[in-house]
Amino acid sequence: MVQQTATAGKGLLQNRPFLALMASQLISNLGDWLHVLALLTMVGLKWNATPWQITTAMLCMLLPMLLGGPVAGMLADRMERKKLMILSDVARIFIVLGLVFVTQIWHVYVLLIAKSIFDVLFSPAKNGKIKEVVAPEHLEKAVSYSAIIEQGTKIVGPAIGGMLAVAFGIASCFIIDAASFLVSAIILFGVPGKRVIDAEFAEGEKDGSPAKSGFWSGMAAGMKIIAGIPMIAFGLLTLAMALLVLQLADSQTVVLFREIPGIPENLLGWSIALSGVGALMAAGISQLLRSFSPLAKMGTGGVMLGIVFVGAGFFAQHGPFNGFGYSLMLILFFVAGLGAGLTFIPFQVALQQRTPESLTGRVFGTVTSVTSAASVIGPILGGYLVTAIGPQFAFILSGGLMALFGVLLLIFKPMILKRDKSATAVQPAASA
Repeated sequence: MVQQTATAGKGLLQNRPFLALMASQLISNLGDWLHVLALLTMVGLKWNATPWQITTAMLCMLLPMLLGGPVAGMLADRMERKKLMILSDVARIFIVLGLVFVTQIWHVYVLLIAKSIFDVLFSPAKNGKIKEVVAPEHLEKAVSYSAIIEQGTKIVGPAIGGMLAVAFGIASCFIIDAASFLVSAIILFGVPGKRVIDAEFAEGEKDGSPAKSGFWSGMAAGMKIIAGIPMIAFGLLTLAMALLVLQLADSQTVVLFREIPGIPENLLGWSIALSGVGALMAAGISQLLRSFSPLAKMGTGGVMLGIVFVGAGFFAQHGPFNGFGYSLMLILFFVAGLGAGLTFIPFQVALQQRTPESLTGRVFGTVTSVTSAASVIGPILGGYLVTAIGPQFAFILSGGLMALFGVLLLIFKPMILKRDKSATAVQPAASA
């Protein structure tokens, strides 16, 4: 804990290693949004890809995160996290540059899989590094700043990407994204290095029997740690449910908007932008609500999400189809972003605070796999529901279930917190 001791007496904004991490994230996240927009433009508009080809491209980005999360987490717990992040950045420079020269859709699939592999290597290493360089009393603020950067780039990134694509062409977006990974790697040299080996792995080496690595063993190890912390376990369940509903809605929002008579062409773009603003504001609101438990904020966020999607489905079905109704839809999407932020950010804070530093990578890797599974299942389930009962009722059904889940979390919160307190009391006694 040497790095934490050195930074404990400083404010978070005087913590140079943390500022370097956030600068790296800011540049990398902006570049990623340029890359995503350019990719969708190239494949969807320039190449006229079929819906299944676009779906396959999305799956190529998600499946490595689903399958590789636990393995990447184990590597982040056993290797020097700084080197792992720099390696991931350097590899992604060449992978993204390869998109400039692709001529077939399968070339895109291969490069997307490769990029996603290094994305999933980077994420748990970064989350583990935050805990290394930030003092415990500053963790909540650190996670909030990281969330602000993530949500802010979702708003600014597509706008910048659109202007660059129009002014300089699609290839320029890929080149700038590659350059962003180069700058990110250079900035990471300003972060102190530290080798982290978890106790289980070290013990295995001493016994001469190397610790098992792989998807299932990594997932089992991560799940065992998460299950021992009831607040995190139920929080992850809520997060997965929220992501399932969000991905279901995101994949079918265009279909829902098509059902609204006389809808302005720019309403979808404004709705997405306002949802980003809502998520951005949630980071600040979560800071103001420090006296509330993470589960209280997550349950409230889940209820808000559910009510919004029920409202959106009801509006698309019954109106009013006028200026007031369209303004109401914009407000609903803003509240959806706020609810999503109140669900995600408190969980990330609690995860950082409650996870042992040497196991951060493994736990975050498992969380990545669970959330990626929800991200994969959501669009598939959304397509089935919209086909079976229509987009309006699909939104009402999924939103109703999300709101019910949030209410149940709020009802059972005292019981969960009681179990969590008991588990926290047992852990020090077990290690004594």
